[in-house]
Amino acid sequence: MALFRWGSAFDAFRDLEREMDRWIRRLDMAAGSRSGRVFPALNLYELEDEYLLVGELPGVEIQDLDVSVAGGQLQLSGERRLSDDVNDDKYRRRERSRGAWERHIQLPPRVQEDQIRAELVQGILKLHLPKMPNAEPRKISIQDASSSQLSLPGGSE
Repeated sequence: MALFRWGSAFDAFRDLEREMDRWIRRLDMAAGSRSGRVFPALNLYELEDEYLLVGELPGVEIQDLDVSVAGGQLQLSGERRLSDDVNDDKYRRRERSRGAWERHIQLPPRVQEDQIRAELVQGILKLHLPKMPNAEPRKISIQDASSSQLSLPGGSE
Protein backbone atom coordinates (compact mmCIF):
# COMPACT_ATOMS: atom_id res chain seq x y z
CA MET A 1 0.00 0.00 0.00
CA ALA A 2 1.46 3.36 -1.06
CA LEU A 3 1.40 6.32 1.29
CA PHE A 4 0.80 9.75 -0.17
CA ARG A 5 1.39 13.03 1.54
CA TRP A 6 -1.27 15.52 0.60
CA GLY A 7 -0.39 19.20 0.34
CA SER A 8 2.02 21.42 -1.49
CA ALA A 9 5.61 20.45 -2.10
CA PHE A 10 6.56 23.94 -0.85
CA ASP A 11 5.04 23.50 2.64
CA ALA A 12 8.42 22.44 3.98
CA PHE A 13 10.01 25.67 2.69
CA ARG A 14 7.29 27.79 4.31
CA ASP A 15 7.88 25.96 7.58
CA LEU A 16 11.62 26.54 7.25
CA GLU A 17 11.09 30.26 6.58
CA ARG A 18 8.80 30.54 9.61
CA GLU A 19 11.38 28.83 11.81
CA MET A 20 14.19 31.05 10.49
CA ASP A 21 12.08 34.14 11.24
CA ARG A 22 11.56 32.96 14.82
CA TRP A 23 15.27 32.24 15.19
CA ILE A 24 16.26 35.67 13.89
CA ARG A 25 13.76 37.37 16.25
CA ARG A 26 15.27 35.47 19.18
CA LEU A 27 18.70 36.80 18.26
CA ASP A 28 17.20 40.29 18.48
CA MET A 29 18.87 41.42 15.29
CA ALA A 30 18.64 45.04 14.19
CA ALA A 31 15.54 46.14 12.35
CA GLY A 32 15.78 45.70 8.62
CA SER A 33 18.89 43.51 8.69
CA ARG A 34 17.20 40.66 6.89
CA SER A 35 15.99 42.79 4.02
CA GLY A 36 19.18 44.85 3.85
CA ARG A 37 17.19 48.09 4.07
CA VAL A 38 17.87 50.86 6.53
CA PHE A 39 14.89 51.96 8.60
CA PRO A 40 13.41 54.47 8.22
CA ALA A 41 13.71 55.22 4.52
CA LEU A 42 14.50 58.94 4.12
CA ASN A 43 14.44 61.49 1.31
CA LEU A 44 16.12 64.90 1.55
CA TYR A 45 14.99 67.78 -0.66
CA GLU A 46 16.54 71.22 -1.07
CA LEU A 47 13.96 73.97 -1.32
CA GLU A 48 14.49 77.72 -1.59
CA ASP A 49 14.51 78.55 2.14
CA GLU A 50 14.87 75.13 3.73
CA TYR A 51 15.81 71.51 3.37
CA LEU A 52 12.97 69.04 3.79
CA LEU A 53 13.69 65.59 5.22
CA VAL A 54 10.84 63.11 4.74
CA GLY A 55 10.83 59.72 6.41
CA GLU A 56 8.45 56.80 6.17
CA LEU A 57 7.60 55.50 9.65
CA PRO A 58 4.63 53.13 9.33
CA GLY A 59 3.52 51.80 12.67
CA VAL A 60 5.50 54.35 14.73
CA GLU A 61 3.45 56.42 17.17
CA ILE A 62 4.46 59.96 18.11
CA GLN A 63 5.12 58.94 21.74
CA ASP A 64 7.60 56.29 20.50
CA LEU A 65 9.61 58.77 18.40
CA ASP A 66 12.54 60.97 19.43
CA VAL A 67 14.26 63.56 17.24
CA SER A 68 17.29 65.49 18.48
CA VAL A 69 20.08 67.56 16.95
CA ALA A 70 23.56 68.50 18.10
CA GLY A 71 26.76 69.49 16.34
CA GLY A 72 25.41 69.10 12.83
CA GLN A 73 24.07 65.58 13.51
CA LEU A 74 20.39 64.71 13.47
CA GLN A 75 19.40 61.68 15.52
CA LEU A 76 16.15 59.85 14.90
CA SER A 77 15.23 57.02 17.23
CA GLY A 78 12.12 55.19 18.20
CA GLU A 79 10.30 51.93 18.43
CA ARG A 80 7.90 50.27 16.07
CA ARG A 81 5.42 47.97 17.71
CA LEU A 82 3.16 45.41 16.11
CA SER A 83 -0.39 44.77 17.15
CA ASP A 84 -0.82 42.72 20.31
CA ASP A 85 -3.97 41.21 18.78
CA VAL A 86 -2.02 38.47 16.98
CA ASN A 87 0.26 35.95 18.69
CA ASP A 88 3.71 35.32 17.22
CA ASP A 89 2.90 31.72 16.38
CA LYS A 90 -0.03 32.85 14.19
CA TYR A 91 2.14 34.74 11.71
CA ARG A 92 2.78 32.97 8.42
CA ARG A 93 4.81 35.82 6.97
CA ARG A 94 6.20 38.94 8.62
CA GLU A 95 8.13 41.41 6.47
CA ARG A 96 7.74 44.54 8.60
CA SER A 97 10.32 44.62 11.33
CA ARG A 98 9.54 45.72 14.86
CA GLY A 99 11.53 46.92 17.81
CA ALA A 100 13.84 49.80 18.61
CA TRP A 101 15.74 51.60 15.85
CA GLU A 102 18.09 54.57 15.50
CA ARG A 103 19.49 56.65 12.64
CA HIS A 104 22.09 59.41 12.54
CA ILE A 105 22.08 61.86 9.64
CA GLN A 106 24.68 64.52 8.90
CA LEU A 107 22.84 67.79 8.38
CA PRO A 108 23.43 69.79 5.21
CA PRO A 109 25.63 72.86 5.65
CA ARG A 110 24.22 76.13 7.01
CA VAL A 111 21.11 74.73 8.77
CA GLN A 112 19.64 76.73 11.65
CA GLU A 113 19.58 73.91 14.21
CA ASP A 114 17.49 75.89 16.72
CA GLN A 115 14.72 76.43 14.14
CA ILE A 116 14.16 72.79 13.04
CA ARG A 117 10.49 71.75 13.07
CA ALA A 118 9.08 68.22 12.92
CA GLU A 119 5.64 66.83 12.16
CA LEU A 120 4.30 63.27 11.99
CA VAL A 121 1.14 62.65 9.96
CA GLN A 122 -0.14 59.14 9.17
CA GLY A 123 3.31 57.56 9.44
CA ILE A 124 5.14 60.24 7.42
CA LEU A 125 7.72 62.29 9.32
CA LYS A 126 8.60 65.70 7.89
CA LEU A 127 11.54 67.64 9.25
CA HIS A 128 11.84 71.25 8.13
CA LEU A 129 15.50 72.30 8.25
CA PRO A 130 15.63 76.09 7.68
CA LYS A 131 18.67 77.44 5.89
CA MET A 132 20.69 80.26 7.41
CA PRO A 133 20.17 83.53 5.55
CA ASN A 134 22.85 84.39 3.04
CA ALA A 135 25.40 86.55 4.78
CA GLU A 136 26.11 89.79 2.97
CA PRO A 137 29.74 90.91 3.01
CA ARG A 138 30.35 93.48 5.72
CA LYS A 139 32.73 96.36 5.15
CA ILE A 140 35.37 96.62 7.88
CA SER A 141 36.75 100.09 8.51
CA ILE A 142 40.49 100.50 8.85
CA GLN A 143 41.90 103.01 11.33
CA ASP A 144 45.09 104.93 10.76
CA ALA A 145 47.28 103.89 13.65
CA SER A 146 50.56 105.38 12.36
CA SER A 147 50.74 107.88 15.22
CA SER A 148 50.43 105.19 17.92
CA GLN A 149 52.97 102.52 18.74
CA LEU A 150 52.27 99.06 17.47
CA SER A 151 52.56 96.43 20.16
CA LEU A 152 52.39 92.78 19.33
CA PRO A 153 51.17 90.28 21.88
CA GLY A 154 54.00 88.35 23.50
CA GLY A 155 56.66 90.44 21.82
CA SER A 156 58.90 93.29 22.90
CA GLU A 157 58.79 96.77 21.41
